[in-house]
Amino acid sequence: MTFVRKLLLFGWLEALSCIFPVIIFLTLALTKVVGIPGLPRYDLILIICLLAQVGMVLFKLETIDELKVICMFHVIGLALEIFKVHMGSWSYPEEGWIKVFGVPLYSGFMYASVASYICQSWRRFDLHITGWPRTIFAVALSTGIYLNFFTHHFIGDYRWVLIGLLLIVFIRTWVHFTISGTIYRMPLTLAFLLIGFFIWIAENISTFLGAWRYPDQEHVWRLVHLGKISSWFLLVVITIIIVAQLKHVKSGDKAVKQVNHIKY
Repeated sequence: MTFVRKLLLFGWLEALSCIFPVIIFLTLALTKVVGIPGLPRYDLILIICLLAQVGMVLFKLETIDELKVICMFHVIGLALEIFKVHMGSWSYPEEGWIKVFGVPLYSGFMYASVASYICQSWRRFDLHITGWPRTIFAVALSTGIYLNFFTHHFIGDYRWVLIGLLLIVFIRTWVHFTISGTIYRMPLTLAFLLIGFFIWIAENISTFLGAWRYPDQEHVWRLVHLGKISSWFLLVVITIIIVAQLKHVKSGDKAVKQVNHIKY
């Protein structure tokens, strides 16, 4: 029975950590069937996302430090969106007043929601990481992954090389999380993959609700290609590395530390 209670608690904490992503999904679903006359759907989504973000801070569901990280990922995501739309990887076909180079500003919140989940999970599960690689390797790898999203249009896609390097660099890295006083752990690379897989599921829901469209979804919705899991896997890597490094700097090596003499 203890296992069942902890499993339910785990699910509840995960749900709380997903508040912002859930708000975005509900907004996409709601605006699909309900609109405000004279206000384009993309702009309505942006307004709701902004209000949700303010509300989360006011109701202390999110800290100011977490908001700073989320804003940074909004900018990172928006830059990637602008480039990808320009290259024809996907599109935002609906009208919108607040678009930057054909990309609605709300799109950055979809990347920010991933950062929101990571930050809230870190706090709610009291995450600690052991075996963290040297900063130069972590930063270089995350930079290479982000640049590959751009450069693969010109010099080839090296994601599998990057994934191979990732497995080598993080081979001894474990993430430790606490549920009801008991500490569990898993390889950090497995955490990358699991989160990436669930984001892929969320992506299918998002495209079905018209958040954006891939070229093969212009006329009829299709399941997003399984290969996209690797893209989300790599995006999660960037997110966790940045969050971990920021926590490492802010807490003086308390967030990324060696955990000894713990019973699992």
